[in-house]
Amino acid sequence: MTYKKDNIFAQIINGTAPSTKVFENKNTIVIKNLYPKAPHHFLVLPKGEYESYTTFGINASEEEKLDLINAINDIIKEYKLDDKGYRLVANTGYFGGQSVPHFHIHILGGEKLPDFGL
Repeated sequence: MTYKKDNIFAQIINGTAPSTKVFENKNTIVIKNLYPKAPHHFLVLPKGEYESYTTFGINASEEEKLDLINAINDIIKEYKLDDKGYRLVANTGYFGGQSVPHFHIHILGGEKLPDFGL
């Protein structure tokens, strides 16, 4: 997979596509998912050009990684998702179901989520 600079998340980050932003720090933004799969469904987007968890893990700076973790923790706290639980998901590649070639993490919560039997 190769990073495509015109993907929808890159457009959201640079302000050329609409979104409902709920959080932002220097290196990360969090938006509401346009097609939520739970009452609380957020997308955590690093602002850098990373197409997958792997490329983010290898190439992101420590500051970018920390900002992403802090963004996730701030959303969990703000929406009180720790109270009953939540799910973090990072789809990667074709087999993993990734539909946008920009690394992102889904935060889902607010109801009992389906058990995948894992």
